Amino acid sequence: MSQTIIITGGGRGIGKACAEVFLDAGWRVGVMGRSPEPLQAMAEANDAVLAMPCDVSDEASVDAAFDMALSEWGRIDCLFNNAGVSALGATIDEVSVDDWRRCIDINLTGSFICARAAFARMKQQDPQGGRIINNGSVSAYVPRWGSAPYTASKHAITGLTRSISLDGRPYNIACGQIDIGNALTEMAAKMTKGVPQADGSIAVEPVMDVANVASSVLHMASLPLEANVQFMTVMASAMPYIGRG
Repeated sequence: MSQTIIITGGGRGIGKACAEVFLDAGWRVGVMGRSPEPLQAMAEANDAVLAMPCDVSDEASVDAAFDMALSEWGRIDCLFNNAGVSALGATIDEVSVDDWRRCIDINLTGSFICARAAFARMKQQDPQGGRIINNGSVSAYVPRWGSAPYTASKHAITGLTRSISLDGRPYNIACGQIDIGNALTEMAAKMTKGVPQADGSIAVEPVMDVANVASSVLHMASLPLEANVQFMTVMASAMPYIGRG
């Protein structure tokens, strides 16, 4: 029987690219997102796609979506916690509390809610177990200028990953994190035009094809549960990360 994965933020960007790669590899894929139209279009184009319109920060909505997937498939093998937003570049004194809360609600609380839902069902299913992959960022290690909300959320994802990895041991639930740098999506298109650097300059940054991320997530998800990629960094080779600042 085909393996199953739920991908949050699955209607565009990294999530959509991952969904397409998993489908090509024979997985059944649940795509979760706030906008139903692209999810429905993916489901209409491929019978192996399950459209899951959902706000990841809404606990009841997430639980209902996971129950739908479990009912449809019988088990959930993997969750890719990918949904996220960025915040406009600004020093902390210029960041509104509303922008902070939006970033934390989606990037961190949304990841917690979805991981919580996946963990509970993986713990109860037979055979027991599964895998959770969290989308971190190179910002989980090194911040950009003016990125307090986003960087804080991604540092917290690392703590969440470690905690889930430890909590999951008795239940055969593995948890790892992929940290991504400058994958060319709509969100990263600005890199090709110039973005602020730590020294105050504006510079164009190298980017990589998002397919490199998708193949990396597929590798992580395809390992047997006795093995786990705890942390992986995949990035544009020449981007300002090593030595950032």
